[in-house]
Amino acid sequence: MAVSIAKSQGPVIAVAAGLLALIALGAYSEAGPRQAVAVLIGGVAGLSLYHASFGFTAAWRRIVTEKRGAGLRAQFVLILLTSAVSFPLIAWGAQLGWPTGGFVFPFGIAAAIGAFMFGAGMQLGGGCGSGTLFTAGGGSTRMMITLAAFVLGSVLATAHLHLWGQLPKLPPVSLIREFGPHGAFLVTALVLGAFALATIRIERRAHGELAASRPTESFLTGPWSPMLGAVMLALVGIATFIVVGRPWGITSAFALWGGKIFHAVGIPVDTWPYWTWQGGALEASVLRDTTSVMDFGVILGAMIAAALAGRFAPVWRLSRRDLLTAIAGGLLMGYGARLAYGCNIGAYLGGLVSGSLHGWLWLLFGFLGSLLGTRIRLRLGMG
Repeated sequence: MAVSIAKSQGPVIAVAAGLLALIALGAYSEAGPRQAVAVLIGGVAGLSLYHASFGFTAAWRRIVTEKRGAGLRAQFVLILLTSAVSFPLIAWGAQLGWPTGGFVFPFGIAAAIGAFMFGAGMQLGGGCGSGTLFTAGGGSTRMMITLAAFVLGSVLATAHLHLWGQLPKLPPVSLIREFGPHGAFLVTALVLGAFALATIRIERRAHGELAASRPTESFLTGPWSPMLGAVMLALVGIATFIVVGRPWGITSAFALWGGKIFHAVGIPVDTWPYWTWQGGALEASVLRDTTSVMDFGVILGAMIAAALAGRFAPVWRLSRRDLLTAIAGGLLMGYGARLAYGCNIGAYLGGLVSGSLHGWLWLLFGFLGSLLGTRIRLRLGMG
């Protein structure tokens, strides 16, 4: 049955694959072979996110509402697998002729507020940055609304970012610089290992045993186990370091898309300080922006995955509650992500696999915001 459904969605696969190829060709024309490869890496990310249902949002919510921690443990595996390669690359890549940089940023009041806003927004919106992309690509009309609001919130934040930047902040701290790549990896492994043991203890205390892991039924049509998803996304993250020279990011592209739309309709975003820092990004082709082309790849990769699974079937009717929470969640995530250097991918994952202290602080304030968002979800009867 699953095979016949997937075959009936052949046109969806053909359209998505064709668009992916066209974007890769356009990216090659604009910025060369690495840009084209970045599109394909995004496509693998979208397929992997969809088949593994690998979302940060649900995992953070389940440990609170259901006392289940498998999703969090899969995230920790993803971080450690990526860090095992990224830490040495950041430390020694330049010496090997493969210069690689990390996301190491200062963290202050603005970033804490932004991470908190993002955490609350992702529970209302129903997905984080990557989750919004892959579920929208998979055919969720609600998440398309969330994505539109995400873009709007992102560009609105750029109007005020120079003001937020004046608030106090801690200096950037790199664990790789402080302890070397091996020491930084040991610290990261110890902390994440402690978190993993805590989730195991919470789950066993609540249920007596750990939940059985969902098995991988088919590599092509899914679903995948969470651990296969973690391994595939680690490969995506490592490939991004190697090809792009930095961690995987998601949300800076949303601000760019919104800025281009505002600019096109006559709103003078080019006079905002944020856009004067961007060096002509508003005028350049969007295909020159690596984060954008990877995001396009995520959407189309997820669309292909949904069709392969026989599940690409958009539902166009939304309740008023779903519509309003999608808009509210998207706006909060968009604004918060710009204050806090990104989302779960760019700030949390990207920060930790760069050995940056700001990634850990983002996790703290993002999780606190997620707790509030989860409470609001329960009050609204959102299952």
